[in-house]
Amino acid sequence: MNKRAEGKRMLAVLVDPDKSGPEECAKLAEASVMARVDYFFCGSSLITKGNMEDCISTLKSYCNIPVIIFPGSHMQVSGKADALLFLSLVSGRNPEMLIGKHVLAAPAVKKSGIEVIPTAYLLIDGGKLTSVNYMSNTLPIPADKPDIAACTAMAAEMLGMKLIYLDAGSGAENTVSPGMIAQVKTSTSLPLIAGGGIRTAKEAEAICRAGADMIVIGNVLEKDLSVLEEISDAVHAVYTN
Repeated sequence: MNKRAEGKRMLAVLVDPDKSGPEECAKLAEASVMARVDYFFCGSSLITKGNMEDCISTLKSYCNIPVIIFPGSHMQVSGKADALLFLSLVSGRNPEMLIGKHVLAAPAVKKSGIEVIPTAYLLIDGGKLTSVNYMSNTLPIPADKPDIAACTAMAAEMLGMKLIYLDAGSGAENTVSPGMIAQVKTSTSLPLIAGGGIRTAKEAEAICRAGADMIVIGNVLEKDLSVLEEISDAVHAVYTN
C-alpha cells in the first residue's frame, strides 16, 4: 500500500515448490535481489513433494524479500512465510473456492500467526486450459468481456476484499489484456495484481501502464532466468502521480 501510494509498480516472482529445490531457490533468490524483485509468491495448484516450507526457508535464508503464500489449496499454509493471500475465486461459481476451502484452512491460518490478505481472485481466459482452471472446476471470465471482470471486482470490493488479482493462469498463451486491466482499475480503488502469460518486458510494461500495481511472473523464469532483470527494470520504470 505504501509503494502504491508513492506511485510505484511492483514485481512478484511466483515460485512453485514442486519445481524448486534448494539449489533452484538459492539461485532464484540471488537473481531476484540483483533485479530488485519486491515479493516472492510461493504456491501451486498442486504440490506433490511437500517441500513448500523448505522452499520458503531457503528463499528467506538467501534474501530479505518478503515471501507471500499464493495457495492452491487449503493445505498450503506455513508460519514461515510473511503473509498469505486468502484467495476467494470470485470469478467462478464453485462454492468450495468461494468459501468452502477457506473454512477448512482458517484454523491453520490463524494458528500460523501470519498476516492474512483477503484477495479477490479472478481467473481470466488466457487462451488455453490451465492448471487452476482444471483444479478449481470453474470457467474463466472471457478475455473479451472486461465489463464482467470490472463488475466482479466492484462486488469483491463491496464484500470487503483488500486486493484484486487478475490471473490468466500459469503458462497461459495470452496475458490479461491491458484493456481489461484498465477497465477494472477504473472500477475499483483496490490494489490490482495481474499475472499469467507475461513473458517479455514489453508485455510487463504495457500491463503496468494499463493500471496494474503489481505483476507476477513465474513460468518464463524456469526457461530463462536472464529475463528477470529486464522485466523488473520495465516494471519499476513505470510511475504514476
